[in-house]
Amino acid sequence: MDAMMFGLQIPRMAALQHLMDIPDGDAGAGGDKAGAAASGPTRTYVRDARAMAATPADVKELPGAYSFVVDMPGLGTGDIKVQVEDERVLVISGERRLEEREDAKYLRMERRMGKFMRKFVLPDNANMDKISAVCKDGVLTVNVEKLPPPEPKKPKTIEVKVA
Repeated sequence: MDAMMFGLQIPRMAALQHLMDIPDGDAGAGGDKAGAAASGPTRTYVRDARAMAATPADVKELPGAYSFVVDMPGLGTGDIKVQVEDERVLVISGERRLEEREDAKYLRMERRMGKFMRKFVLPDNANMDKISAVCKDGVLTVNVEKLPPPEPKKPKTIEVKVA
């Protein structure tokens, strides 16, 4: 039966229905690249794209730092990872797991479960050694300090000799 018939719109069911339409293929596991291009994106690619699209973030530039703010209600510090890849890519990722109980049955599930991820390319003046992350009241704030601006080069004065 269709969930829409009962007035229930379940994002997880829509996502599962969409993923069932994607062919398995071995594209992500070293399979035939020509066949992968013809069959479309792999499940891994679709999963990562959805995780990135479903994770909203605010990015602020402050006088001395860049600040990345992501809402993460109900997650502990063990569920969140903050990493730097390829020297300049900040990656915020993690997973919200479904709370399963034997004596409970979901009548409506609206909160997003599963993996989440966001990637940000950091500017050249970001100090990669001064990154801090704090999760307070369900809000993760990652601060990346800026490098001090380079001192302007003073012109070199050359003494002119009279011959």
